[in-house]
Amino acid sequence: MPEGHTIHRLAQDYAAAFAGRAVRVTSPQGKFSDAAALLTGTALTRTEAHGKHLFLGFRDADWVHIHLGLFGKVTFGGAPAPPPTDTVRLRLADDTAYVDLRGPTTCALITDPEKQAIHDRLGPDPLRPDADPRAAYRRVSRSRTTVAALLMDQKVIAGVGNVYRAEVLFRHGIDPYRPGRDITPAEWDAIWHDLTGLMREGVRNNRIDTVRPEHTPEAMGRPPRVDDHGGEVYVYRRAQQPCHLCGDLVRTADLAARNLFWCPTCQQKPSRGREQRRT
Repeated sequence: MPEGHTIHRLAQDYAAAFAGRAVRVTSPQGKFSDAAALLTGTALTRTEAHGKHLFLGFRDADWVHIHLGLFGKVTFGGAPAPPPTDTVRLRLADDTAYVDLRGPTTCALITDPEKQAIHDRLGPDPLRPDADPRAAYRRVSRSRTTVAALLMDQKVIAGVGNVYRAEVLFRHGIDPYRPGRDITPAEWDAIWHDLTGLMREGVRNNRIDTVRPEHTPEAMGRPPRVDDHGGEVYVYRRAQQPCHLCGDLVRTADLAARNLFWCPTCQQKPSRGREQRRT
C-alpha cells in the first residue's frame, strides 16, 4: 500500500496537470459513471491529501475521495490519451494530458461534511500544515500498545506505513516493541521531526530514502540496494542481512498484520537504570 508521501505527491501531480481547467471525467469501468457524468466539463479546483487519502475538489463542495488500498494505481500521460481499458475506474483528461485510476479501494463522490468526517477520524499527518504532533503523542503516551503498532495506526498518525515505521524507529534506536507509554516527549518530538523531513524528501523524490549521508553506498563502499521498492534503507526488507551500522543480522516478525524489521543490537530496550521517564 502506498505510504503518505506518495499520496501527497499525487495531489501535487493532479494539480499540476489539471488545476483550474475543465476536464472530461469518465469511468470506462462503469463503477463511477454516475458521478463522472455530474463532474465532466467542470474544473478541478483543488487537490488535498491526508495520510493515505486523496481528495480532488470540483466546483465549491464536490470532492472525489480516493484511497488506493493495496492494488490501486495512477497513470499520467500526455494527449492524445489512448483508448482506455475496461479496468480504468476514473479518467480525467483534457487536450494536453490524461490520468487513469485503476483498482482503488475507494473512489467516491462526497460532500464537504463527508470529507470532514474522514479528516476527523484520522490522526495528524506530518506532511500537512495543520498537523499537531501533540495530539498524536497524547494517544501514544496513554497506550500499552507497541510503538511500532501505534505508528501504523492511522487514527494515531496518518500516512506512516511499513517502511517509514521501521526506518524511523531504527534511526532513533528505539525497540519496536516498547509500549507507547514508555516513549518520552523528547523521543516523540525527534520521531515526528524526522518523519516530517523524510516524508517531505519522499514527496520531492517520489521514493523513500532513509539512510544518512554517512551511510550511503558511496560513503560506506558497499553495494547499492537492489529492490523493487528502490531507495536506500537501514532495515526494511533486509531480514537476515547485516546491519549497516553494527553488522548484526536484521530481524523480522509479524506485528499488526505487517512484517516488522529491526536490528536487535541498534534498537535495544533501555535498561531500567537508564530508561528515561516521561515528565
